[in-house]
Amino acid sequence: MRFVFAGRVVEWRGPAPYYFVPVPDDDCADIREVAAPASYGWGVIPVEARVGAVAFETSLFPKDGGYLLPLKSAVRKAEGLSAGDGVTVEMAVRLR
Repeated sequence: MRFVFAGRVVEWRGPAPYYFVPVPDDDCADIREVAAPASYGWGVIPVEARVGAVAFETSLFPKDGGYLLPLKSAVRKAEGLSAGDGVTVEMAVRLR
């Protein structure tokens, strides 16, 4: 299952800041269809993603009925991304 979408980098402040790109609602509906066989627990969904020239593996976090794509520091630094920046994401759900 592959997706391409655009979104804005959002910052979630906790003890340490985390950065995410929200997955659009339409794509979340498709992801929910494969959530059970794809998830390895806690509702997280393993994915392969690309932002700009950087490809990486991570897991989508469930949030308020949708999903957030975490952006690791290495991805943000390589692409010069900050909160509020627009990005295009290529993503594939990794099925077990």
